[in-house]
Amino acid sequence: MGRIFNRSGQKAFRRNLRRELTEPEQRLWRRLRAGQLGTKFRRQHGIGPYIADFYCARLKLVIEIDGDSHFADDDAIRHDQLRDDYFVSLNIRVLRFTNREVMDNIDGVLTVISAHINTVVVQ
Repeated sequence: MGRIFNRSGQKAFRRNLRRELTEPEQRLWRRLRAGQLGTKFRRQHGIGPYIADFYCARLKLVIEIDGDSHFADDDAIRHDQLRDDYFVSLNIRVLRFTNREVMDNIDGVLTVISAHINTVVVQ
């Protein structure tokens, strides 16, 4: 099947994405990093042909922050669905938030993420 996580061909692209986080990604990363929610997240983590904004391996959880381009047209929406379907096929759960949700309601976003973490950890 080959390597699924952090394929070497994506290394430079992942590194560049980490250097150039969007403002919503930066804001969320400040609250996720260093195990602040009780688990480790990685940013710009390669999973198969995709790069997840944030990934927790222990919980098999991807967090995506969607900007306007994700809703621009049917192709963008279809791409996100294919991406989510791929993650789900690997038993990885996907939580999606918009840029606006992160910028206007970071505490609400963190509440949803924490609730998911607590649900998975309790099971």
